[in-house]
Amino acid sequence: MSAVEQMSALLPDTAAISEQGHLTIGGCDVAELAAEFGTPLYIFDEATLRRTCAEYRKGFGQSYSDTLVIYAAKAFLNRALATIIREEGLGIDVVSGGELSIARSVGFPAEKVYFHGNNKLREEIELAISWGIGRIVVDNLHELSLVNEVAQEAGITQDMLIRLTPGIDAHTHRHVTTGVIDSKFGLPIALGLAEEAISKAMSASNVELVGLHVHLGSLIFSVEPYQEAIKIVFQFAAEMRDEYGLDFREFSPGGGFAIPYTRDDPAPDVGYYASAIAEAIHAHSEEFGMKPPRLIVEPGRAIVGRSAVAVYRAGVIKDIPGVRKYVSVDGGIADNIRPALYGSRYEALIANKAAENEAEMVTIAGKFCESGDILAKDAKLPEVAPGDIIVIPVCGAYCLPMASNYNASLRPAIVMISEGKARVTRRRESYDDLMRYDVA
Repeated sequence: MSAVEQMSALLPDTAAISEQGHLTIGGCDVAELAAEFGTPLYIFDEATLRRTCAEYRKGFGQSYSDTLVIYAAKAFLNRALATIIREEGLGIDVVSGGELSIARSVGFPAEKVYFHGNNKLREEIELAISWGIGRIVVDNLHELSLVNEVAQEAGITQDMLIRLTPGIDAHTHRHVTTGVIDSKFGLPIALGLAEEAISKAMSASNVELVGLHVHLGSLIFSVEPYQEAIKIVFQFAAEMRDEYGLDFREFSPGGGFAIPYTRDDPAPDVGYYASAIAEAIHAHSEEFGMKPPRLIVEPGRAIVGRSAVAVYRAGVIKDIPGVRKYVSVDGGIADNIRPALYGSRYEALIANKAAENEAEMVTIAGKFCESGDILAKDAKLPEVAPGDIIVIPVCGAYCLPMASNYNASLRPAIVMISEGKARVTRRRESYDDLMRYDVA
């Protein structure tokens, strides 16, 4: 079985092997794309993106009809991707004025934009409100006052949700756990801050509290944390209804749905999460005597992760007998910090040897001056030679958004494959770009 077949759950839907034994995506030869556009290169498959958007709309819509799926833009956003998300009928969750501006630049419907973040700047809030943004998800008491003040100055009433901290550990990496009390995000229910926020929001002059939000973390493989959070939030909502007259119209359990990164780490499908969340909402709505609220779900990684691959060219090969064989590539920590930051694991294959059997185990190292600049440990590959085109799947999320110019490197080009053709959606940086904002 070829590596492409073994990694079918990790690669874009359109991945195949050509007659020449090369990896293709959307009918395009990846080795040829590397030659044309250079490396490192990020390749997105439009068919996979659109299929995943539709899968989330359908999966949650079938389980809970009153659902809005919004894409969590922090996973990755540029104008081409924002356009696809808009065309597929999803909303979008932004966390900065920059993400908001990208969405706005492609004509995204303002009413389907949700603005998150633990420290929104006044100018960002002003930008959001001036655009007529659908919802601001208030993260703390200071921000609640700030949003009310800006809305008052603008002469409007701004719809908002309050982000709660339910005190739930989703048992994921500590850097992406967001539902525990000791977190920079949200208002803890157990400490009374959430109730204080409800009280202030209900009496504020220029905000309309329409719902509650939680986010538990990322790469959550089990539905139990969502179910537990729903019970806590709905009980809290019932108490706030009785105490302050809260009209609980919208609820978001966040996102964080897991995807596989390696062959031995399968993830649940959309229906697994959708049915469990829907059942919990219906059960607790009935328990606490309330109308089931509109459901807002926020997949980011789950939408975009599998749609892209990172492409590198092999360079120096260092074989330490009896220890390890290193294959260095022309990218690394500057375009994908996840292995160094989170200990994330990846698979790899060789685009120009996609039909060959795996023959050796190597560690794929980046070119940057950090010992931790390792992209994939113990990757099984055909025999590698300098110049081979190394492909790492599942690179659509949290690689490019956290890319840097470390070692004064150039951030990679991005191409989108659609109907057998590749188009550049972000050009490769140049050395002149590195100095463009310097003042001598």
